[in-house]
Amino acid sequence: MGVVRKTPLYERHLAAGGRMVDFAGWEMPQLYTSVKTEQQAVRTGAGVFDVSHMGRFEVRGPGSAGFLQGLVTNDLSKVEAGQAQYNLLCREDGGVVDDLVVYRSELPFRSAPGESWQLVVNAASRAKDLDWLRGRAGADVEVRDLSDETCLLALQGPRAGEMLPAEGIDRSAIPYFGTAPGRVAGVDVLVSRTGYTGEDGFVLFVWSDGVTRLWDGLLDAGAVPCGRACRDVCRLEAGLRLYGSDMDEQTNPYEAGLGWTVKLKKGEFVGRSSLEAIRSTGPRRVLVGVECAGRAIPRQHAEVHLGGRRWGR
Repeated sequence: MGVVRKTPLYERHLAAGGRMVDFAGWEMPQLYTSVKTEQQAVRTGAGVFDVSHMGRFEVRGPGSAGFLQGLVTNDLSKVEAGQAQYNLLCREDGGVVDDLVVYRSELPFRSAPGESWQLVVNAASRAKDLDWLRGRAGADVEVRDLSDETCLLALQGPRAGEMLPAEGIDRSAIPYFGTAPGRVAGVDVLVSRTGYTGEDGFVLFVWSDGVTRLWDGLLDAGAVPCGRACRDVCRLEAGLRLYGSDMDEQTNPYEAGLGWTVKLKKGEFVGRSSLEAIRSTGPRRVLVGVECAGRAIPRQHAEVHLGGRRWGR
């Protein structure tokens, strides 16, 4: 069994009452108080999540734009500087390698000059995705793993804007899936208007040596610390997909309800011909949402019955 890793905020999580669990090789807070309390904070105020276990890559070099365009399913030609886009990496047969967010942005103050792209991938897929990218990169593309040098915090909720102690950033001017560099709680950050809860909010990229100060500043501004259980409840309520549960390498985008991310007309990319064939014939199965009768709590692998027939699990 490998060594369980910790983010730089581990001691802060313990001090806040975090109940720590192993997730994808990282010791992360499952919750601090209760799932209901934290979920209500996100829905009515603002909650802050440490998501530094997720992978963060930087892709740069003169061939970086074309390289990424040939790997992801969505159309990066539509992404201008300071914008982000939800995306998928697929195998040649259309199976999903991972889902990710691609940012056409530079990290503040420590990146070399020149166009760069930031990628945020799932924690459990970090090593696989890094090999996938580097194994396909040419001499004009550099893929750097910045996961150990940087951290990622998510401030989510309808009051996230007023609880973001920002300097030099017009929060109202950052569009959905837009980014802006600046300072928050006295720390250099890249602010992105993205998230995984269904609420308005921000994801903050910060160099690791400043994350403790940033975390303290967000809590001082009124944000409630939230754990993985709250995040999972919020994303389920919003119908957001989870890699490894709702899709994997044996699932294609159309089966996962993510066909809108596949832009077949943009040109060649890994998996395009298979996905074109799947689209023309239709997927053999589809992911659907279910509603429980009464106050039942759905569990993983529970059987789904309707009209006296078992439809799946």
